Amino acid sequence: MTAVAVLPQPATTAAAPRRLRKRWLAFSAVMTAAVMDLLDSTVMNVAAPAIRGDLGGSYASLQWMAAGYTMALAVLLLVGGRLGDLVGRKRALLIGVAGFTVTSLLCGLAVSPEMLIASRVAQGAFAAVMLPQGFGLVRDLFEPDERTKAFGFFGPIMGLAAVLGPIIGGTVLDANLFGTGWRAIFLINIPIGLFTFAIAAKHLPDTKPSARKISLDIPGLLIASAGLFALVYPLVQGHELGWPLWSKLLLVASLPVLAGFGIHQSRRSRNGGTPLIEPRLLKSRPYLSGVFFAVVFFGAMAGTFVLGMFLQVGLGYTPIRASLAMAPWALGALIGSAVSGMTMQKYGRRLLHLGLALMAVGLTGTYAVLALTGLSVGSWDIAVPTLFGGIGMGKVFVPLFDIILSGVRDDEVGSATGMLGSFEQVGIALGIAVIGTIFMGKVSAADAATRALAALDGTQTALLATIAGLALAFAAGFLLPKSSRAGIEH
Repeated sequence: MTAVAVLPQPATTAAAPRRLRKRWLAFSAVMTAAVMDLLDSTVMNVAAPAIRGDLGGSYASLQWMAAGYTMALAVLLLVGGRLGDLVGRKRALLIGVAGFTVTSLLCGLAVSPEMLIASRVAQGAFAAVMLPQGFGLVRDLFEPDERTKAFGFFGPIMGLAAVLGPIIGGTVLDANLFGTGWRAIFLINIPIGLFTFAIAAKHLPDTKPSARKISLDIPGLLIASAGLFALVYPLVQGHELGWPLWSKLLLVASLPVLAGFGIHQSRRSRNGGTPLIEPRLLKSRPYLSGVFFAVVFFGAMAGTFVLGMFLQVGLGYTPIRASLAMAPWALGALIGSAVSGMTMQKYGRRLLHLGLALMAVGLTGTYAVLALTGLSVGSWDIAVPTLFGGIGMGKVFVPLFDIILSGVRDDEVGSATGMLGSFEQVGIALGIAVIGTIFMGKVSAADAATRALAALDGTQTALLATIAGLALAFAAGFLLPKSSRAGIEH
């Protein structure tokens, strides 16, 4: 026993750095897959005018180029998360990345608005397969003491990608790479996707499916899709159309449909089938509290989108200039994520409360600056408060999913991540619907001469609503587990 323990030690020690490097190389594939989704979910805001100038189509079709992606992602994340449990996380990620790359090519080759909308829907569907695998793959790659470091890197990159997406999209658009114009924002995914697929195929671990048996709950998929569609569609389109009666009826109808989905999942599990969502998750107070927290938090983040809209509508900034004016928020997200990644094991849930408090301070400071300067506000005037807001957001981003999923078993990771991701999208859509309606309601009611002042008033009101949302998230945070999952070995 002693000889066996001692003799191989040099080889093991020498091999350890190589294995570590391979783990980080594999982790880069997980990270780039997530970054591709974040970039493609935001580029339409910059590219829309150029696309309409080239392909034509109505403003409604432009909205659906963005909304179609969000809809498919929100509705199918449940399936994507469960697919990782059923066929293995590596295989599911490869399917998602391959499909996302191909549909990005179709987006770049679109010859009509209808083709682009259909390609964007398909792109969102494959993103729903690709994204939920990330958390489980990080657990497969790293030991508990290394996971904290991995999430420490993951958080800043994701925060930066979310904020810098429009800047990158605008830069690629202006560069007009090889004369491709707006098409480059989609075609650039092809080399990134090929790199991600190659690295993932070679270096990600082949883990066995964690679910008990391989079968997909088709009736559950149809019920969940109907319920989420009824919930997300009116949130995406309702505020654009003035909240017609059908949008309100759909929202009300979504509740019994989603309740019926929960009943179906429990019945399927009792009968020995494989549900899309493990029924235990639907009875777990910490997990359901986490889902509620995610909906409120991501909904409140819509206030930052409104600030960017004010810079364009109220002050006449170009999309790129408005994105650059929000760069302090991105820098803050990088700082907050880095600090949070290093301290999440020690402070756990307290980081969420600190981050929410800093976000509220930043947005309150922004409100005060707008109240004092009015339409004469400049980019540097809001630099400090937005920096604080970004730091707060970064502190929340890194430990959030880890804390929410702290009590989830291995065979539930895909299901839990998919459901959480779906309701994250619901939160974003809800926030944009509520806070966007506040802003656009004031802007649309004004004439050209008073539109800038109306945008200022709408932004201040939206900021107050966002701060209220952060206060609700702060209260909901006390229902979450106190520690993160990264340090828990299963």
